[in-house]
Amino acid sequence: MVNPFLNRREFIGATTVAGAGLLLNACKSDSSPKTASAGNSSLNTINIALIGYGEEGKVLLESLLNIEGVRLVALCDIWDYHLQEGARYLQKLGNEVRTYENYEDLLAKEKDLQAVLIATPDFCHAPMTNTCLKAGLHVYCEKMMSNTIEGARSMVKTMRDTGKLLQIGHQRRSNPRYLFTLNRLLHDAQFCGRLTAAQAQWNRAVKEDFGWPKKYEMPASTLTKYGYKDMHQFRNWRWYKGLGGGPLSDLGAHQIDIFNWWLGTPKSVIGSGGLDYYKNHDWYDNAIVIYEYPLAQGVARAFYQVQTTTSAGGGYFEMFMGDDGTIKMSEDPSLCAIYREARATQVAWEDLVQKGYVRARATSAADAAKVDVRETAQLAEYEIPVFFNKPPHQPHLENFFNAIRGTAKLNCPGDEAFTSEYTIHKANEAVAAQTRISITVEEVRA
Repeated sequence: MVNPFLNRREFIGATTVAGAGLLLNACKSDSSPKTASAGNSSLNTINIALIGYGEEGKVLLESLLNIEGVRLVALCDIWDYHLQEGARYLQKLGNEVRTYENYEDLLAKEKDLQAVLIATPDFCHAPMTNTCLKAGLHVYCEKMMSNTIEGARSMVKTMRDTGKLLQIGHQRRSNPRYLFTLNRLLHDAQFCGRLTAAQAQWNRAVKEDFGWPKKYEMPASTLTKYGYKDMHQFRNWRWYKGLGGGPLSDLGAHQIDIFNWWLGTPKSVIGSGGLDYYKNHDWYDNAIVIYEYPLAQGVARAFYQVQTTTSAGGGYFEMFMGDDGTIKMSEDPSLCAIYREARATQVAWEDLVQKGYVRARATSAADAAKVDVRETAQLAEYEIPVFFNKPPHQPHLENFFNAIRGTAKLNCPGDEAFTSEYTIHKANEAVAAQTRISITVEEVRA
């Protein structure tokens, strides 16, 4: 895995690009589980537990099944319906796991764990992560780190105090396409020229709230014990204040993290949003925020929108725009592209094509025609020649396990993730106040 924090010389020495593209090793295609099922734990076989088997826990499990040298020994979820569903699924694949309702019981009884994966609601992340780190375990925790800034800060402190690894699930930071584009194209080739703006979005169509089989409804006493008012709140925690952080946290966190990863720390954020469509939620259903990033050549403003009432607008992506070119990135490879402005040096871009850094896309004469004298020439479109067929979360999990073995550094450790998490919380504050909030480098340090 390429480390995104290598300097230019180290990066060039650590990677090679040949011909028209870079093809990374694919997952094995057979459907048998890849998690180790026997033997004592060691650096080669890492014993883990998965805490939370909801929507995100299921996604993580599918990636885990492709990774060699990892043995899932325990599964934890407060809802027995999910817990037994997960246990049956793993049993069909030949993996017997022990099941727990309470994560503290799991920690008390499982004596041969090296790591845990936490995929629970946001408000659980800080107490669970801190307890697991103090128990001597490495932790992979899904984003957001916490539903509060204080909770996220406490996780960084515990990580430092215990010396254990804490990877936060901003999985794009381990995505080979993102790493290649950031290091080779944006930094080394500087093909955007001067970065002047960024734009990102995640628009999602209207969807019904999650339901549940009535015969498997949790008792009120159990719901209260774990911090929920009722089953609807438990199943739809992302929409409730005190449990989650709303759409800027749930969806926007991914792309705002890319802003911060590629541009640095913003100096301010302004926001607007509202609860304009859904009537049974706490959090707003749409938001628009603008960050200001102080770069060496001047300020670049980054616009982000999240809509949960329409899927229009071209899916989910991040776009970085400069005076020579533009990068469009997404976990969906069909949305990825880079564009050259007519003013950019043609020779330099042809050199990138020859080196295999980019690949030109064919355009017709009709495509190139201008429709208005006030328009500039159409941008020339290129492809990013990096392909891999792993699930999106798998490279990030692999990076975590390799870091445990000592063969890699974490791509998104807790202290680095905190900067993004802080600015996302500040965006929520800006939306609530409908105003501009200043951010300093000092305050985003955990």
